[in-house]
Order: sequence, then C-alpha cells, then structure tokens
Amino acid sequence: MTINQLILRSFKKNIKNYYLYVFALIFSVSLYFAFVTLQYDPAMDAAKGSIKGGASIRAASVLLVGIVTVFLVYANMIFIKRRSKEIGLFHLIGMTKRKIFRILGVENALLYFLSLGMGIFVGFSFSKLIMMILLKITGVNAVTTLHFSSQSFIQTVIVFTLIFLFILGMNALFIRKQTILSLFRVTSSAEQKVQKLSVWEMFMGIAGISLIAFGYFVSTKLFSGDITEMNELFIAMVIILVSVILGTYFFYKGSVSFIFNLIRKKKDGYLNIKEVLSLSSIMFRMKSNSFLLTIVTTVSALAIGLLSLSYISYYSAEKSAEDNVIKDFAFTSQEDAQIFKNALKSKDLPFEETVIDVVMVHANLKSIIHSGEVMDVDLSKMALPVVSEKSVPGMDVSPTETVFTGYSDMLSKFMSLEDSGKIEFHSKSGSIPLDYIGLRDEYIVSWYFTNGGQPVAIVDDSLFSTLQQDFDPEVQRESSVFIGIDMKKEETIQQANELYLDLGLDENYMNDSQLQMSTDQKLLMGLLMFIVGFLGLTFLITSGCILYFKQMDESEDEKSNYTILRKLGFTQGDLTKGIGLKQVFNFGIPLIIGLSHSYFAVQSGWFFFGAELWTPMLLVMILYTGLYSIFGFLSVLNYKKVIRNAL
Repeated sequence: MTINQLILRSFKKNIKNYYLYVFALIFSVSLYFAFVTLQYDPAMDAAKGSIKGGASIRAASVLLVGIVTVFLVYANMIFIKRRSKEIGLFHLIGMTKRKIFRILGVENALLYFLSLGMGIFVGFSFSKLIMMILLKITGVNAVTTLHFSSQSFIQTVIVFTLIFLFILGMNALFIRKQTILSLFRVTSSAEQKVQKLSVWEMFMGIAGISLIAFGYFVSTKLFSGDITEMNELFIAMVIILVSVILGTYFFYKGSVSFIFNLIRKKKDGYLNIKEVLSLSSIMFRMKSNSFLLTIVTTVSALAIGLLSLSYISYYSAEKSAEDNVIKDFAFTSQEDAQIFKNALKSKDLPFEETVIDVVMVHANLKSIIHSGEVMDVDLSKMALPVVSEKSVPGMDVSPTETVFTGYSDMLSKFMSLEDSGKIEFHSKSGSIPLDYIGLRDEYIVSWYFTNGGQPVAIVDDSLFSTLQQDFDPEVQRESSVFIGIDMKKEETIQQANELYLDLGLDENYMNDSQLQMSTDQKLLMGLLMFIVGFLGLTFLITSGCILYFKQMDESEDEKSNYTILRKLGFTQGDLTKGIGLKQVFNFGIPLIIGLSHSYFAVQSGWFFFGAELWTPMLLVMILYTGLYSIFGFLSVLNYKKVIRNAL
C-alpha cells in the first residue's frame, strides 16, 4: 500500500467522526466570507455616513477570526489526541515522524480546504440574505444584489490558510514531542479522574459558590444608589469581575464535585444506574475541564449580555424617542416652527400645536436629592427647568408648592430623589422657599430643557409669572419656549418627517423629530445587534461543538464500561436515561451559569440602554437556550450509538 492510498483510506475512515467539525468550519468560513463581503457591498454606503458601518464590520471580522482560530486549534488538539494510538502504530511499524506528519497534514488539508471551498460557496449564496437582514434591522432603504467579491475571496483564503499553517505547526510539535509509549497513553491520561474528594476541593467547592454569590450581591448594589463614590464604583466593578470569574472556575473545579458528593453521601453510596452514569461521571470529569468551561461560560455570558443590551436599546428606541421629544416634532425656535407649519399646511397635513413657556432657574435641591462623586453636580445651585401649572392639564399646585415630573430612570440610579422635602429657587431678587410634594412620570418638554433626563418643576402660575420677570440670564437657555407639533393622522407622520428633513430643520440641534430620533437609534443599535448577534451565534456554534467533541471523546473512553453494564443485564434504555441526565448536566450547568451571569450583568446597567428590560432579555435567553440545546441532543444521539455498539 502506498502512502497516498493510506492517506485516502485514513481520510475515508475518519470523515464520519468529523462531520460536526466540518459543519462548524463551513459555518465559520461562510460567516466570515459574508462579513467581509459586507465591507465591499455598495449597499453599505447608505449606512456608512452615520454609523461607519464598514469599520464596524471590519472590527467584527477580526473578532470572528479570533473565535474561529481558538475553536479550530482546540478541535484539532482533541482529534489528534484521539488518533494518538493510530499515530503510535504508524511509528511502531517503522514510519518516520516526517511521514506520519505528511499523512496527517495531507488528510487535514483535504478536509480543511474542501470545507473552506464549501464555506465560501455557502457564504456567497447567503451574502445577499445577510445584507438584507442588516438593512431590515437598521431600517436603511437600499438595493442590494448578489455579487461575488474577489477581495473578500482573497482575504478569506489568506486568513484561513494562515490558521491552517498554525494548526500544522502545532501538529508537528505534538508528533515531535511524543514517544511511542506516550502516544499509547495520551487518551488514558487526557482526563483527570479522582476517586476521593480532598479537603482542598471541598474548600474550592464552597469558595466557588460563595464568590459567585458575593459577585451577584455587589452587582445588585452597583447601580442601586448604595455606591455613589467614583473610587467605590471602580473597586466594585473589579470585585465583581474577579469574584465571578474566579468563582466560576472554582465552581467547576470543586463545587460540582462537592455538591454531587453530598448527594451521593446522602444516599449512603446506593446509586441507581441513572445516577451512576450521570452524577458520578460528571463529578470526576468536570473538574478536568474547569478552565475550558470557565471560558465557555464567561464568553457565553458576555455574548448574551451584550446582545440583550443592544436589543434592549433597539427595542426601546421608540419609547426613548417619545420620552425625549414628547411630540411628533419639537422646536425651540418659533421661526423654524413657523416654517414647518407653513410646509404642513401647503401639503394639507393636519396637525396640533402645543406651546409651553419654560424658565430655567438655579435651585437648591440638596435636601431631596442624594448624589456622590459619580455624578459631579452642585445640588445647591442646580439648573432646573420650570413650567406653569397651566401648561399641564389637570394640575393644581399652591404658590408655596412644586411638583417634579419626567425624571429619568438612569439619573435616579445615581441621584436618588426623596418623596418630599424643602427646596429653594434662586432669582435675581432672592431665594424662594418651596415645598416639594412629589414626582410624576410623564415628560412634558423635550430633552433640550432637561439635559436628557433631569426633572421639570411645575409651579403655581403666579409664581411662574414672577420667575419669568425675574429670571437669571446666567442660567436661562438660548430659547425659553417649547413648541410641540403632533400630526392628527398617524399615517402622515412619515410624509411630515420627509418635509422636516427636506427643509433642513434637523440641522438645528434644538429641533427634533420623534420618528427621526427613533430611526437613528435603530440604525446604530441595529448594526450593533446584528454584529453581536452573529458573533454570539459563531461562539455558540463553536463552543457547542467543543463540548460535543469532549462528549464524543468521553463516550469512546467509557465504551468498555457500557459493555460491562450491558453484560450485567442493563438495557440500552436504562443506560440512555442516565446518559440523557448526564447531558442535561454537561450542557445545562454551563448554560445556566452563563445565563445567570448575564442576567445580573444586564440588571446592573440595562437602564443606560433603554426603557424595556424583560421582553428583550428573555427573548435573547430563550433563543440562546434553544440553539444550545441542539448540541446536547446530538451528544445523546452519539452516546446511544456508542451504547448500541458496546456489545
């Protein structure tokens, strides 16, 4: 038999074990090729002007290369260790290490570059669909066509060829370092098996759970108002990061074994077959994979968290625009407002106008607002917008009282507001003491007057008239009137917005369109969500494949145990139930811990990104869980095949 015949037979023999590796490689190549193609797609020009779409895609493609490289290198090491006995046999019959490397190299090249070619073809086929998804999410109106980019092809081939050369170098180093005896022992020594739980592992088990719980506790305090100093905030972030990551490592290294050992002791060692195949196997194997599982869990939490936050912002775009602009169109210039009204009348577009006079005053709010170094604000002389009670339907306050309205959730996390208290307004003629009697939810003027979230004070009309006549020019804004225009027919908003843009009214930063603000935010966050989503999907596929490969490795390693159990009379169904429970733990524990980490991370700062939390976050988590479960199901199918062939 010639070397070439041996390579071909070896390739055919091993291809059945590489199907998921081939799938993940094709998926990674196709996604990378599609991403690179987006950079050179003319349709991206519609987005580049405002969000630098091409630069964002390039940055994402670099991260994508990093994820794929780690996956391919790790998967290659798993497979070469599984074939260590085969390599040892080649060495035993007299083959030189150079010939062995040639066999593996040619075999890997066939598998790799066939997958590369298929991946480029798939990426090309779906590049238009991906571009359409991006344009749909961002709301950009552009025409995209299916075109093959030679620049993308060359870049993809170069990047993945470099990855392949790096893999070949690692294989050469592995073969060079191994002796015949060590090659036959690689598989048996690859997993650490400990039969007795040590005191150190018990300590790590307790420490892992405690560190994670402590990190969660600090995260709940981070933006709750309890931590207000800048140094305290920085220290808290570092503590959370260190305690959660270290706690996760300790959890896999000791906590799982510690908990399962307690369960086993509670049963006095009498475990049924399902518990033997699940609990006992996991408590001895998970610790050897603790570093890998820590990385998988941490990056999973990062992917879920970032995708949740970007989706929260995207999902909340309309609500945020409503809170900041109030009406369909907001003006602070009477001249601009008149130009816009004349244009609407010329097009027979019916509208309603709201005019609210606003006075800015210096206010002493030290008794009702608590703020630390995080928000560097002088509460004794805070600029505050004031409106008359007549501007708010149904509002009635006495001359000595004031009501606040429209305080943003984000600011309230850093500057907590009391339910009542004494405050002072400062005018040129002196201080005016008032009783603060409560906070309302609605927003009544645009962000221009509130700096994007500060409260608006509602006062008695007579007091408002006094403040208008005696205002302090040092604090008064360029404009002192809010003009809101609402379209009477919802279907005319789009046409009115086009008029607003055509007239160039958006060039004045004090003017705003609610629809345009929502569209701009969706454009920005849509691109971010698209990039994070695809990077998260890539990591999900690659990490799921890595865990699946580990289960393939374990199933082959435990095949002799299944043979013994089958000979003892246990049926295939008995063993499958235990294996099913084992996969629930193997895939479920990293998933649950990752979801838990992402939940507390999102809870700590979601209010920076939008007004809705639960719906976007739960949708992301459910989707991630569903996709992740597929690999657990595939692992069960692989184990069933191994169990079936055990006799």
